[in-house]
Amino acid sequence: MRNYTKIEVFSGLRAKSGGQRAQTDENKVMTKEQRRTSKRETGIRTRRPHWRFEDLQIWNDACDLAVDFHQIAGRLDERRLYRYAEQLRAAGLSLPNNIAEGSGSTHKQEFIQFLNIARRSLFEDASMLLVFERLGLLNEVETDQLLWDCDGLSRGITNFSRSL
Repeated sequence: MRNYTKIEVFSGLRAKSGGQRAQTDENKVMTKEQRRTSKRETGIRTRRPHWRFEDLQIWNDACDLAVDFHQIAGRLDERRLYRYAEQLRAAGLSLPNNIAEGSGSTHKQEFIQFLNIARRSLFEDASMLLVFERLGLLNEVETDQLLWDCDGLSRGITNFSRSL
């Protein structure tokens, strides 16, 4: 795998041809340090690729849930419940990752399979939330809200799969 030390702002994508990087007059080639400095000084972000999954509501909802699970995992880490924390993080990240990976497929059935994997990960997350509540690690209000969010995302994934 090739390591890039410079990026090309070329319709938001790295352009390669024969191992050489493309560069045009309207496109700039900047080092990582130049991008960091430019962003800090101007507050302007350089262009980056736009991925089709970013437009999916289910992916955005899955990201929100993954962040919630990550924050809960941080609290579990503080209580030295590292295995629980790691399991919750992994299952939480599985949601948006499987949606994103499936969206990259050129075959509808393969995308549906990845959506099914994401939906099953939601059931794993819901199970963990219920167990953590029984253990007194989560309160009822927080658990209920997250379970409603999981249910809504599960229904969204199912409806989206059926629409493909």
